[in-house]
Amino acid sequence: MPQYIQFIFLLTSIFTSTSSSPSSSPKNLTLIGSAHIANNSIILTQEITACNSRSYSLNGRILHSYPIRFFNSSSNATVSFSTRFTFKITPPPPPCIPGDGIAFLIASDPNSLPHSSGYMGLPDSPISDPFFAIELDTSFNPGLGDINDNHLGLDVNSIVSVASIDLTSQGVYLKSGKRITVWIEYRDPEKIIRVWIGYMDSKPEHSVLSLPIDISKILREFMYVGFSASNGRGSSIHSIEKIQFHTFESLTPNLQMETRSSRSCLICYPEDPVVEDYEITLYHDNHKDNRVLELAFGLLFLTGFLIIISSLIIVYCICLNKRRTLRQRFRDHPQMYRFQETEIPKKIKLADIRSATKGFDQNRIIGQGASSIVYEAYLPSCGNVAVKRFCKVNQSISLGNQFATELATMVGCLRHKNLVQLHGWCSEGNELVLVYEYMSNGSLDKILHKRSNNRPLTFEKRLNILLGISSALVYLHEECERQIIHRDVKTCNIMLDADFNAKLGDFGLAEEADGDDSVGYAREVVGDGG
Repeated sequence: MPQYIQFIFLLTSIFTSTSSSPSSSPKNLTLIGSAHIANNSIILTQEITACNSRSYSLNGRILHSYPIRFFNSSSNATVSFSTRFTFKITPPPPPCIPGDGIAFLIASDPNSLPHSSGYMGLPDSPISDPFFAIELDTSFNPGLGDINDNHLGLDVNSIVSVASIDLTSQGVYLKSGKRITVWIEYRDPEKIIRVWIGYMDSKPEHSVLSLPIDISKILREFMYVGFSASNGRGSSIHSIEKIQFHTFESLTPNLQMETRSSRSCLICYPEDPVVEDYEITLYHDNHKDNRVLELAFGLLFLTGFLIIISSLIIVYCICLNKRRTLRQRFRDHPQMYRFQETEIPKKIKLADIRSATKGFDQNRIIGQGASSIVYEAYLPSCGNVAVKRFCKVNQSISLGNQFATELATMVGCLRHKNLVQLHGWCSEGNELVLVYEYMSNGSLDKILHKRSNNRPLTFEKRLNILLGISSALVYLHEECERQIIHRDVKTCNIMLDADFNAKLGDFGLAEEADGDDSVGYAREVVGDGG
């Protein structure tokens, strides 16, 4: 019962937990082109359904709605900055080709950026308004100086990169469909930019790009920060999941530029006079109105779940009580259960049976019927046994049914001193075998018809045989919980042990009685003469 309680608590926590739903338009972001919000992410590009389409898809771009100060005219100082963002590029299935890629962008005038698709949405020709970009390129264009279709590049006022890094050698694959995190730091006092990239949430120890560069020459007093992506003639889904951006006015050498918050947001007020944080908020905080609806659905699911669990517990208690009642009945009336507690016979490997019968040697045959042959054998786990081998299943479908019927009957509740006991069974390929206890005096018909070397049966032995078979039939018809009709009682199916105690065997034609109709059906002629 403790397992049920733990399960209830687990499901309760699942159903009552509320999930945040994305808003349609973040208040501090501007969505341009095909950019939109979905699945708690910013989706920059749409996937093209027709791979052979000759038309270009729209590019997608997001920009912070308000410009960010990069140059202080009063102090004549350029700020340092750091950013961290997590993105994912989901490539299309073959034979479609991937898109162009995604780029982190700092631009002076968003209106100067092209609206046509291609080149990650960056300008493909010189413009008067400066821009800076870190591109994550998934399209190989030798004319632009690309080194391959999986590289990181630094662009200054041109889509021809100032520096490029092969990400394949770094163990990063942009088109893997996995979440990838990028860290970018620019220190103006040192005039150096560094870039880290990896699949983990923690920043790698070594940067993939470390380049001396003075970008203060292209930075205006106010510039826009964001991302741009395009597919060109390809088809990929470019998505942004987390973004953080920070500026530093008075950067000292010992000041760490790590982002100090893991929230998925953009603008916060500065915590000190030298640091200003711009954090992109991916989602609204005005989803409180939806919590009532979410709570209602959660309670509905919880109520239904508790009803199901309660029903299962009630059924379990009923079954447990019934089992206890049967056990108590056995203690109160032991004379009605003159058999051992049912044990399921074990499955025996065919190789062990072949070894015990010397490969089903004909010299070991001790009995033969219309559907099976019986061999004498020895198994280390059982001692001397009688191996009943059914004819090939593919020769007669009914033989497989006889095997299944006999096995099911013996496994049920047939543990009686006057019933031949089943030790094991085997069903491998076309071989169907039942392993019974060995009856040293064979069948009754051999003795009655003097086909054995035994002396004629005395009156006492004959009476003992009749009483034993009668006891077995009374047990089958009246005392067994599942009333069984043997339907094939004859001398060749009555086996004798070393002391001439009779045991009834061969239940291949047996049926379970179920009222007067089943008993009447069981009186039909079945089996063979004997």
